[in-house]
Amino acid sequence: MLSDEEHTAITLVQPRKAIESMKTIITGVDFSQTALTAAEKAAEFAASFDADLYVFSAYSMSSAVAIQTANSGNMATKTSEAYQRLADGQAAAAQQAAESVATILRNSWPKIQVMPLAVEGQPAEVLLKKADELSADAIVVGNKKAQGLSRILGSISRNVAAEAKCDL
Repeated sequence: MLSDEEHTAITLVQPRKAIESMKTIITGVDFSQTALTAAEKAAEFAASFDADLYVFSAYSMSSAVAIQTANSGNMATKTSEAYQRLADGQAAAAQQAAESVATILRNSWPKIQVMPLAVEGQPAEVLLKKADELSADAIVVGNKKAQGLSRILGSISRNVAAEAKCDL
């Protein structure tokens, strides 16, 4: 686990419409302190604007698909059952992350509507897709202090900032 000084929550502001009209804010979470800090900032915004807050937790099945594809023959039925258990487990863990954060936010900001949801996909893709589907007014993302190769390879926050059609 990273110490508090290794975590920063960022809010990139790229105004695209009148800020006083915010009604839908989204954020993405996992079990990290960075994600919780960003979600708390999202809740502050939601409370300030009387907006709804959607808390998404993304999960990926790409590794499970690779495992299933690698197995064949007599193992097909067992592999298919194992894949389904793995998929169910990842979805449940993502939902638990979203619900845990939502509970913390509701306790601190009881007047805001918080909707926790697990969604299959890569985090940046999930946030961008859901922002479009919900016509979100803002996306709040966290950022870990990236150095070296991780900074070059990109991050969720950079990908979202590059492609979002709403405020960040």
